[in-house]
Amino acid sequence: MSDDLAPRMRTAARATAIGAGVAVTAAVPLTFPADGGPSALDSALADPITAGLSPGAGELLVAPSSAPVVLALLLAACGWFVVRRQWWRAATMLAVPELAVAINTWVLKPLWDRQLHDYPAYPSGHTVHLVAVATTFVFLATSRAARITVALVTALAVAATVPGMVELGYHHPTDVLGGVAAAVAVATTLCVLAEWRRAQLRS
Repeated sequence: MSDDLAPRMRTAARATAIGAGVAVTAAVPLTFPADGGPSALDSALADPITAGLSPGAGELLVAPSSAPVVLALLLAACGWFVVRRQWWRAATMLAVPELAVAINTWVLKPLWDRQLHDYPAYPSGHTVHLVAVATTFVFLATSRAARITVALVTALAVAATVPGMVELGYHHPTDVLGGVAAAVAVATTLCVLAEWRRAQLRS
């Protein structure tokens, strides 16, 4: 691959991730009924999930998105860069997922205001946090194997949380879908901005 082509491919991949994330985040609410309740997709998935899970399984399935687990993963990801003395990457790794959660909490949730049990449910904040950690690591890591591993493990973890969230009544499946899309879009955008700012400071 030529030196000119690689940056263009990275730029195209980042633009695609941001564009697709924004599009999905904005499109999913179009499927919500007027009262913000379950969409047709939510209803289609809820009954088989509820019937198929044994009691207590939901708590286990949602564990990967719990705050202690995600914070531990965030610190481990920061440590990955610290031991390699990649200080800018470590700082960006620490900051971006937390900023993504703040943006979701204070901007995106109020924007769509989908209420579930008296709290705004869309996009799912736990999902945003988990996927933002993974997205930021994939953006920053130089090891292709590490990037692929983190992306695959995160996809499996998110897939597992969906039935758990539904069984426990925490979220509709579309809340999780929106959380994934929002996290990818916001975290990638913040990483691009951080990279641009670093280049400005070094020039």
